Amino acid sequence: MNQIFDFLFGQYAESSTLDVTLEIIAVIFGFLSVWYSKQNKIWVFPTGMISTSIFVYLLLKWGLLGDMMINGYYFIMSVYGWYIWAQTKDGEAVHPISRTTLKEKKISVFIFITTLIFVYVIYVTFDKWTNWTAYVDTITTAIFFVGMWLMARRKIENWIYWIIGDIISVPLYFYKGFTFTSFQYLIFTFIAIQGYIAWKKSLDNTKLT
Repeated sequence: MNQIFDFLFGQYAESSTLDVTLEIIAVIFGFLSVWYSKQNKIWVFPTGMISTSIFVYLLLKWGLLGDMMINGYYFIMSVYGWYIWAQTKDGEAVHPISRTTLKEKKISVFIFITTLIFVYVIYVTFDKWTNWTAYVDTITTAIFFVGMWLMARRKIENWIYWIIGDIISVPLYFYKGFTFTSFQYLIFTFIAIQGYIAWKKSLDNTKLT
């Protein structure tokens, strides 16, 4: 039993109590954010902003630049998404759940490619391109950047990006030594699948009315 515990949480042996506590708090608010997103509730943004703010601090401290940029971008896009989702007319959302247009698909590709280039330049500039995880970080960052932009615009395809990114992040964060965050992404994967199903059902019901 002790061996299993050490395998899962041994990496926290040298971590400060403050850092572990902050990571747990960030994970909890991350859960809340994804859950509210699944429910199509605007609370996805304030809870997400709390989570990402804490992770920006922790990831900067740990020297994980790619992960830090993801969370910094989440914070900025949360402000944008909060503004978009808050717009209503006659009690109805101005921007309801919908599918991406051809223009938005092109923008998504642009965001993905631009992010790949940007993260690569950052890693090379700060001499962080020293491990295979850097390659995976670059890809997941691009995936999550597109997913967050689509979620802010209430596009159902955002869930596909979250599912792919979450699946990759589970073993990645465990390998990096962040067990709580790894568990977070594991649960995120299941919530994202449920979110896609729930949004698709809502979208199908809208078409029938």
